[in-house]
Amino acid sequence: MRFNKHIGNYFFIGLFSLCFLSCEEEKPIEKPSPSQVKEALIEANKQAVEKEQRQINGYIERRKLDVISTGTGVHYQIIKKGEGEKAVEGKKAVVSYEVSLIDGTIVYSTKEKGPEEFTIGEDNVESGLHEAITYLHVGDRAIIIIPSYLAHGLAGDFDKIPVRSTIIYNLELIAIK
Repeated sequence: MRFNKHIGNYFFIGLFSLCFLSCEEEKPIEKPSPSQVKEALIEANKQAVEKEQRQINGYIERRKLDVISTGTGVHYQIIKKGEGEKAVEGKKAVVSYEVSLIDGTIVYSTKEKGPEEFTIGEDNVESGLHEAITYLHVGDRAIIIIPSYLAHGLAGDFDKIPVRSTIIYNLELIAIK
């Protein structure tokens, strides 16, 4: 097989052109300033919160709930009104509950092990639950919708609650101690 002289010339011209074009001076990648990064993160978080609120609103509409919305983003509806003492910060709340994700997946429940208690405003429970419980009286049954930023946030609970998850409590306030 004979090598065609013209094909060889074209090959070398093409190879030379490719090398020449690829030898352009590389431009340094511009790094964003700390303020640009901060602005981008704020905007991304704002969009995530707005998306989550749309999901919460859809949940409320589909279930025809008549919720009270707080300034922080917690939504609750008292299903059964109790006549007991009002929950206040610093007291122990005894509760039974079922916690689910916004898609209906039940993640935790006190049905098997019985009621739990926590000190309002102090113990390690979701900040949204600390807030919501203070709107209740002993005997109240309520649906409490807690957005991710007042629940388990960006990390989830490393068990059954995924990252950025809205959680819903179906809760009864049994006693205040």
